[in-house]
Parts: sequence; structure tokens; C-alpha cells
Amino acid sequence: MLTHKIEEVRANVKKWKSEGLVIGVVPTMGALHAGHASLIKKAVETCDKVIVSVFVNPIQFGPSEDFDKYPRTLEADVELAEGIGADLIFAPSADEMYGEGQRLSNDTLTYVAPPFFYVNKLCGKSRVGHFDGVCTVVMKLFNITQADYGFFGQKDAQQLIILRKMVNDLNVPIELIGCPIVREESGLALSSRNKYLNEKGKEDALALNKILNNIKMCYNKGVTDISALKETAFQFLNEAHELEYLEFVDKENLEDKEKADDNTLVLIACRVDGVRLIDNILLK
Repeated sequence: MLTHKIEEVRANVKKWKSEGLVIGVVPTMGALHAGHASLIKKAVETCDKVIVSVFVNPIQFGPSEDFDKYPRTLEADVELAEGIGADLIFAPSADEMYGEGQRLSNDTLTYVAPPFFYVNKLCGKSRVGHFDGVCTVVMKLFNITQADYGFFGQKDAQQLIILRKMVNDLNVPIELIGCPIVREESGLALSSRNKYLNEKGKEDALALNKILNNIKMCYNKGVTDISALKETAFQFLNEAHELEYLEFVDKENLEDKEKADDNTLVLIACRVDGVRLIDNILLK
């Protein structure tokens, strides 16, 4: 079932809760692919009822980012989600989510702002305000759906860590389930932004996965010096790549690592032919 209205979601949730059913929510921005499908499948396996949100959230995009051209494929998204077993697809407008005519800025709208330590690094460093927008919309979805479980992809590792921090700090009664990265056969992490890449771009984008796998291989051979591990990345980069960051942090709290260990999460962001892509790997 597709709905665009918060009140219809709440009516369904009230009925399901009265029947003692377990509810899961899968927040997405649409343009669903096999990675999203894996989240929905996990939700269907875990919960009695599953809500999938499809909402390109304007307040998590910066002024020079791709909000206007972000792929929107609602009809196909509904077909995919319902085919896997989702019970409700919630596709609101910005007016529905934030109030008609609301000026979407943090001087007029109540935002949920995560701690500076968690956002002043990695994706948050170049995308100022991004995680304020993410936390705000996700908290709204948690409140609207009253879900028992939320399902998120590990590809957005910083996002998942920040959302877990938010849920813990604000005593939100929901458990977040992180699901493994889904990749194309080539190794490229699935992303809605992959649609921007041509065939050569996709080939160049494989560098991200190659860099991460090579770092893990070196770590498994006993290399723990982070400078040395970072140095191995450059053999995979060429003029098509604009490396934004390659960082080694603790998998639980994003603290920078002085030496690589089993709890180290390696994250990379790189522009390939102007398309910003991210990926990560756990060294253990």
C-alpha cells in the first residue's frame, strides 16, 4: 500500500500496535536497488509489519549538491518494496514532512543536531549540516512509525554510528539493525548515485573497493602503521579520482586510530568523474 500522508501511516500503526505486532521501518530516499532490497528483506524476516519510506530529504543536501537531479523512481520503488513484502510505502512531500510553506532552515525549523565530534569528520566535514538533516528526518520517521526496529545499510557507516548515538542519547525505543554492504559482481558498492556513472566511470570507481581490500590484506599480513596503509592507496588512483578522505576510526565511536587493530573501520570517499562515492571495510 502506498500513502503520502502521515495520518494514514499513524492509523495503520495504531491498528498494528493494538494487535501486538512488531513493526520495522526502512528509511530510504528512493531509487531503490538491490542494497535497499536487502534491507527490506531483513525487515520482513524480522518484523510482522514493514514500512518503507521514500523521501528525498531536502534538509540533508547542501546548496551545491544534487538534490534537484537525485533520481526519483517512485513507481518502480513501490513495485520492488511490495514485491519483497513491505506492507506500507510512505512517500511524503516536503510540505507533509515539515509543514506547508515551512522555510527549511535551522533558524526556523527544529533540528536534531548530533554532537560536533561525530560530524566534524569524514562525510560531515565536507557536507556541513548533512547529518543534522539526516538525524532530523530519521527522528521524525521514528516518531511517525513508532517502529520497534530500524534497518540501515553499513555502507553509510558514519550515519549508522551517529543514528545509534542519537537513539541512545534520546532514549528512543527502537533497535537499529545494520545490514551488510551489497555490491555489484565487480565489487562496486551499490548506490543510487551509481546511475550517474558511465561504464568507464564504473570501472574507475572500483578503485575504492580495491583500496579497502588491499589495506585489509596488508593488515592481515601484520601492517598496523596507518601511514603505511594509507600509502598503499595511491597505486589504485589516477586522474579520474579526487580522493576526499581515507580514514581509520573506531567502529563504535568514530575516534581516530593511532594504529590499526581489529576494531578499526576504514572509510573512503572519492569523486569519480565528479560523482561522490563512499565505501568502507572493517579490518577484523
